[in-house]
Amino acid sequence: MVKKSLTEAFEVKPRNFSSIENVKDYEIFSDKNLLEELRIKIVQNLIEENIPDDKLLDDYINNEIDKTLVGYDLTSLERGHVFSLIQNEITGFGPITPLLEDESITEIMVNSPEEIYVEIDGKIVRDETVSFINDKHIVRTIQRIVQPLGRTIDAANPMVDARLRDGSRLNAIIPPLSLKGPVLTIRKFNKNLESIDDLLRNGTLTVNMARFLEASVEAKLNILISGGTGSGKTTLLNVLSSFLGYDERIITIEDAAELKLNQKHVISLETRVTNYEGEGEVTIRDLVRNSLRMRPDRIIVGEVRGKEAFDMMQAMNTGHEGSITTLHANTPVDAMNRLETMILMNEMEIPVSAVRGYIENAIDIVIQIDRLSDGKRKITSISEVVGIKNGDIEIKEIFSFKQKGLMDDGSVIGEFGLYKRKPNVYDKIIKKGFTNISDIFE
Repeated sequence: MVKKSLTEAFEVKPRNFSSIENVKDYEIFSDKNLLEELRIKIVQNLIEENIPDDKLLDDYINNEIDKTLVGYDLTSLERGHVFSLIQNEITGFGPITPLLEDESITEIMVNSPEEIYVEIDGKIVRDETVSFINDKHIVRTIQRIVQPLGRTIDAANPMVDARLRDGSRLNAIIPPLSLKGPVLTIRKFNKNLESIDDLLRNGTLTVNMARFLEASVEAKLNILISGGTGSGKTTLLNVLSSFLGYDERIITIEDAAELKLNQKHVISLETRVTNYEGEGEVTIRDLVRNSLRMRPDRIIVGEVRGKEAFDMMQAMNTGHEGSITTLHANTPVDAMNRLETMILMNEMEIPVSAVRGYIENAIDIVIQIDRLSDGKRKITSISEVVGIKNGDIEIKEIFSFKQKGLMDDGSVIGEFGLYKRKPNVYDKIIKKGFTNISDIFE
């Protein structure tokens, strides 16, 4: 048999991100049809055979390449690429492995085998450099990712939330719930936003806002972080958690554990979905209730979205100061309304006025964080809950960010502001001995 050279068929070309230019080059083969044919052959072999131990992995992959690519004369570059491709199928994340390794990408969205989008600098663009073979390939990749994490996805459990070992958040949904086919979304953990200094460099807030938030956490004010999907609530929660005392017993409660606290005395709790018999579910509410019996100094709930809001407010009202949580809302006022609605979901005979009083006594600070039209995240408001006025919860802004316009490139123009009044929570902070913010308001 005459060996066919791939040197002419395969060329190196830059990664195509449509409207995004100057993205780091990534070596791929231009003859996509041939590459897909070779990949399908090898992946199908992998599905049918048992994968060996890591010690034999290199030999196994090379044997698979030799067996499948009979008749092709590969250069070292071509062989190295195919080797990496198969290695990713066995030990990595399949075709999306290079996307996860690319630090410029913050989110990966797999809508179908050929339809993959990524977020770069807050903008979503289609990535045409990677693809899956078919729907089964996507499902198999998801299963391989979540199985070591103690999660599963199949027809009986068609949704899964999980946290990857690097802190990234994975969500997957498959038929029959997804009519289009399996859909995979990975929100990568941003290693460049781990401290308040990182947020300052990013322009998320000002120095005085950072100092105020640090003092608020250290003085054990109860804090609610509000924002839309992808606005950076969990990142901000992680940053604020760095101000917690190292001598405190901290209990974190999440659906999929994402928080990375450096304190030594941290107990992390994670919910559990139902098993095959439809039993064994453990909810956020179950964990919040249980945490109250664990002698916590602080309770950190990743996100409240239902009946657990009542238990969280109860904890804040019964001596568990300094608790922090997040919820989805577009403004601080919306956050109060959502909190009220979630408490009323408990179907208890509590007057609305009593619920509002409950919230007013529990929450000290509401932080609103938003993703602006240019993709940048900003803390657009830091407000305090000051009481009840005309039957409604009254909140007043302390700091704010006001948008004034857009530059030619779409960048948002705006400025941060400080309201010229001394907030009520200032006295609480001062009484706890934290006087280092007095110059902000004096």
